[in-house]
Amino acid sequence: MLELVSLRPRGITVAELAKELDAHRAICYRIVTTLEEHALVTRLPDGRTRLGPGLAVLASRFAPQLQDEAGPVLDDLAARTGATAFLSTAHGDECVVTMVASPPGSAIHVGYRVGLRHPLNRGAAGLAILALRPENARDAAAVQQARREGVIVTRGELERGAVGIAAGVMLPPEVARGTGIECSVGVVAIDGLDTEMAAEPVRSAARQLAEILGAADSV
Repeated sequence: MLELVSLRPRGITVAELAKELDAHRAICYRIVTTLEEHALVTRLPDGRTRLGPGLAVLASRFAPQLQDEAGPVLDDLAARTGATAFLSTAHGDECVVTMVASPPGSAIHVGYRVGLRHPLNRGAAGLAILALRPENARDAAAVQQARREGVIVTRGELERGAVGIAAGVMLPPEVARGTGIECSVGVVAIDGLDTEMAAEPVRSAARQLAEILGAADSV
């Protein structure tokens, strides 16, 4: 329900939630009331539901935990590849950069900032996330390739002269269903990145992050 509410910045009615979730309206009303009591959602005067300030508190607690656990993985990936490492997450039809690590001792590297958004179907990070989803006959060739090889390489799709390589973070099915988290990890550099060399460190980082995020959800 929170995921649905998050995708409707102008609010969503209980009736619309019930329809989306294929649940009885009374059940959805009770859930919304409980979430509202914890400030996770707020109801507007017209009855529509939006995200509440309590989520910001939870996010502020989660960010240091993620930084502590996933940060070293990104730092190691950046050091091994000599490129800017990133963790990206799907949000609706967009891919959002969640964490970034710069390569140590590098005088020149691609600037990649937290919060950067781009369409899921452009750039290595988004395509790697799409490759995690069930196979579809309409999947682009790049998504099919990422699904086969475990990584995807793109050139100049988001920034001229930049090369990106990413892998989807394959969470355990029960975790993926329960959280709705879809993310990818990878590196981006100016043209000249040895993508064959970088592929295995990126795959390794994806496996490590899958263990970290899966374990964090089960605690």
